[in-house]
Amino acid sequence: MNLERFMELMSEGGFFYPSFEIYRSKAEVGGFYDYGPLGVELKRNIIEKWRKIFVYPYQDFIVEIETPIVMPKIVFEASGHVEHFTDAIVECTKCGRKFRADHLIEEELGKRGISIKTEGLSLEELDKLIRDYDIKCPVCGGELSSVKPFNLLFQTTIGPYSDNIGYIRPETAQGMFVSFPKIFNLMGRKLPLGIAQIGKVGRNEISPRQGLIRLREFTQMEIEFFFDPENAKCPYLDELDVKLRIIPEKDVVTGVKEPREFRPREAVEGGIVPNEWMAFFMGLATIYMNELGISLDHQYFLAKLPEERAHYSAASFDQMVYSERFGWVEVSGHAYRTDYDLGRHARYSGYDLSVDRRLTTPKEVVEVRVYPNPQRIREVFGNEMPKVMQAIGKADPRWLANELANKGRVIIDGYTITSDVVFIREERRKVHVERFIPHDVEPSFGVDRIVYVTLEHAYTEVNGKPLLRLPPDIAPIKVAVLPIIKKQEYVSIGRNIFRELSMVGVKAVYDDDGAIGSRYAKYDSVGVPFAITIDDKTPIDSTVTIRDRDTKAQIRVSMNDIIKVITDAIFRRISIIEIAKSMGLQLIIRE
Repeated sequence: MNLERFMELMSEGGFFYPSFEIYRSKAEVGGFYDYGPLGVELKRNIIEKWRKIFVYPYQDFIVEIETPIVMPKIVFEASGHVEHFTDAIVECTKCGRKFRADHLIEEELGKRGISIKTEGLSLEELDKLIRDYDIKCPVCGGELSSVKPFNLLFQTTIGPYSDNIGYIRPETAQGMFVSFPKIFNLMGRKLPLGIAQIGKVGRNEISPRQGLIRLREFTQMEIEFFFDPENAKCPYLDELDVKLRIIPEKDVVTGVKEPREFRPREAVEGGIVPNEWMAFFMGLATIYMNELGISLDHQYFLAKLPEERAHYSAASFDQMVYSERFGWVEVSGHAYRTDYDLGRHARYSGYDLSVDRRLTTPKEVVEVRVYPNPQRIREVFGNEMPKVMQAIGKADPRWLANELANKGRVIIDGYTITSDVVFIREERRKVHVERFIPHDVEPSFGVDRIVYVTLEHAYTEVNGKPLLRLPPDIAPIKVAVLPIIKKQEYVSIGRNIFRELSMVGVKAVYDDDGAIGSRYAKYDSVGVPFAITIDDKTPIDSTVTIRDRDTKAQIRVSMNDIIKVITDAIFRRISIIEIAKSMGLQLIIRE
């Protein structure tokens, strides 16, 4: 693959290119990219394909929501991001340039032929590597400072008060956790429950230098899937006709580089994947990437070791896809987040995020119960009494009791609750239901990385000319309508065909300028899968040819059949050759 020509096509063809280009000499800021007209359409189609695989078939228990990009500080204190969401940074003491320490160490030692893995190393261990190998600033050769943590959250203020701190979300996940009780109620208080979200996130990367692979602002597609850990059966697991290529944890430890193949259920029963729902979403992820044109041998799942996992994860797998430019690239992460997030948000908010589990056999339990003291509440809060009682009633009793025991007071909905306004009792009773916090598995996809690897895998050259073999339903433009010559009768017919395609939602382009061969090549290079040609037979018998981008095969069809043929070819992925056979049409190979 000619990477230079590929990147030129991406920019000049209107797929993607660096942001703020006109200010490059005055404000050089990396990690931001624009999508042009074709890139926007491709990205939209990739997102819609994700919905069709992950959401629509399971819409009775997976729903999509949209939550704010900016959230208050307490949300990220609860999630652990304020404390844990950091990278290691090192600064040149001479020129002042800053570098991400782990990347710098791997790059500089790689130049010396030394391969080293830095993921999961502490700040002290990274600092020791820099000193032991005498690594200097790659720009000026200056000495490097000690390694320090750098928080990746973009900080802002909410409203006019500087102490009202907020952050741009670094993942869409927290909005779904915070919304869990609302969506749980809306969906009939039933598990399992999947909450999906697609949207922009921001991470203040130290030194992003890999185009769409590492951005400071990017788009995620995520599902937070909540289930009862005592009933984690997935009824759809055996429906997946797919094998998971995995490098399990024990193979990562021993240095095995070759993935092994498992049926989804085999991976669970063999202890490779911790539960059925996680294996299910990994299976869907394999199918999804394959539908985008990534062959199975160019993707696999890499288990993360305990020291490499995010702070919330009990088990993690990265879905890796091969890139000729960047090597193996992570395009999705699959994490078993247990009850970490809901548990943390329950503690920080004081809101009860537990749900009911009906017991087959009743059992006796000791429960903490909190009752309002109406007389004292009336004395302290006066007319606010009903609101205070409502605030106390919605709080988690065990949390409220613990907070009052430890601190003597707690704030709920703006009201300061003290021990004298409530009665706290332990009660023994027989229960038919028990409360628990649901567990969560998370499939999380980086859209921009997927856009890049999809384009790279689709790119090839035939006789020195670029060809973008994008799947028909993913391609930004589906059809080029091309009169063979710019003759008024041909133009009129072509315009009508273009309008009919547009009316049924098929993204098309009309072009009557230049030689037909040049126009074929032009639209092949940007991934248009089909071309409709109006030629000298069209005005006589109302037929046109439909040309396939990849095989160069053509079929002649009645104008009345254009919509059916095109929609079958695009959305049902029926090849032109198969359509010709089924309709008894003549197949023409001209190239």
